[in-house]
Amino acid sequence: MNSKSYRMWNGNVRDAALSILMAIEKNQAYSNLLLHQTIEKYDIELKDRALLTEITYGTLQHKMTLDYYLQPFIKGKLDDWVRQLLRLSLYQIHYLDRIPNHAAVNEAVEIAKKRSHKGTAGLVNGILRAILRQGVRSTEAIVDPIERLSIEASHPLWLIERWVKQFGFEKAETMAFENNIPPAHTVRVNTTRSTIQEAIDMLLDEGIIAYQSDVIAECLHIEKGQVAKTKAYQYGIISIQDESSMIPTYALRVEPGQRVLDMCAAPGGKSMHIAEKLNNEGSLVSIDLHPHKVKLISDQAIRLGFENIETRTWDSRELTNEYEEHSFDRILVDAPCSGLGVIRRKPDIKYTKKQEDFDSLHKIQIDLLAEAYKLMKPDGLIVYSTCTIDDVENNGTVQAFLANHSDMMLDDINVLPEAYQHLTKNGMVHVFPQDFNSDGFFVAAFRKKADHISN
Repeated sequence: MNSKSYRMWNGNVRDAALSILMAIEKNQAYSNLLLHQTIEKYDIELKDRALLTEITYGTLQHKMTLDYYLQPFIKGKLDDWVRQLLRLSLYQIHYLDRIPNHAAVNEAVEIAKKRSHKGTAGLVNGILRAILRQGVRSTEAIVDPIERLSIEASHPLWLIERWVKQFGFEKAETMAFENNIPPAHTVRVNTTRSTIQEAIDMLLDEGIIAYQSDVIAECLHIEKGQVAKTKAYQYGIISIQDESSMIPTYALRVEPGQRVLDMCAAPGGKSMHIAEKLNNEGSLVSIDLHPHKVKLISDQAIRLGFENIETRTWDSRELTNEYEEHSFDRILVDAPCSGLGVIRRKPDIKYTKKQEDFDSLHKIQIDLLAEAYKLMKPDGLIVYSTCTIDDVENNGTVQAFLANHSDMMLDDINVLPEAYQHLTKNGMVHVFPQDFNSDGFFVAAFRKKADHISN
């Protein structure tokens, strides 16, 4: 491949998007991180970063659908970057009304000229103009409804089959299409420094329109504006966090003065939420396996003004080598998982995950809970959470833990308003992306049975 294919920014939004898409596919880079790094490194203007984000994510989200549309027009083998350029261009033509078709085609041709030669540019021009003349083929030709959904929503067939088996066709269909819609932009108010209304007013003074959620009290939905550059963020009044990931802290029922452990804490959003509930009383130990991620937690603590947080780099499956058993009142196990609940934030996940990943993740989840069991005080509480919707990782892990620890039971989780209480079933909270425009999330809480507390 021509070395120019790796340019990240030359003033051309579509060329930058192409470079990002190539890096994601070739190097298995994370789309959200690479996009953020590109925007920050080159200080891309607001209008350009919005388009860059939209066409990068959009092309990724609809990749399988775009390939289905492109297939009849492609004869022979294409270089990877040419296929990516065609996807990127067809996404703009088919999904974006405000970009004129001729502009999308002309941009693609110019990029092809710069990255290769006139022959490649002619090929790109010919394919895209043929699509404009003939239109794309209908998915109605796909007889099998599960296979059709896989193509229409651009999710691998094995994943759709898994979801249909676990949740039924209708729920799987709704979720798959929801995964291609941008999630709500939400922040959490640091109630140790501000009231909800004060935070809303402070954001409004900086041109940010926000309103309070009807699910989580300290969650604000951002209607308009970039919050990361605001004084409210700089001064630790708000933190950027998805709404459903605020539920675990409520399930923990943290009280000031307690000793709390966050076993898989990076990048620190839930740790900071716990610290807010502790109100600078008691202590919080935040652990992560990777030093650079632990630094993110420490940085957050400094920004938000919390001094009662101990951060450590450690494998949380071996924490009893560092801490005495029965040391913590509350333990959060926000376990490593497949991440299938955050596909619309990281659309590359649906293409990179494999069925065999679930067994290894399930074992890690069980090992973490087993260690948490040893570290929990007899009258303490363990909260298990994931950002996946998969039944094996969620209910499967819960049932395996309970089977291994007959003295434990599920604690009642009653943290959601009445309108959303249907999301709590059998003592576990299951949030799907379509429930309140948030990430897919799972939360369960464990405590000892009453007749075992003294043991």
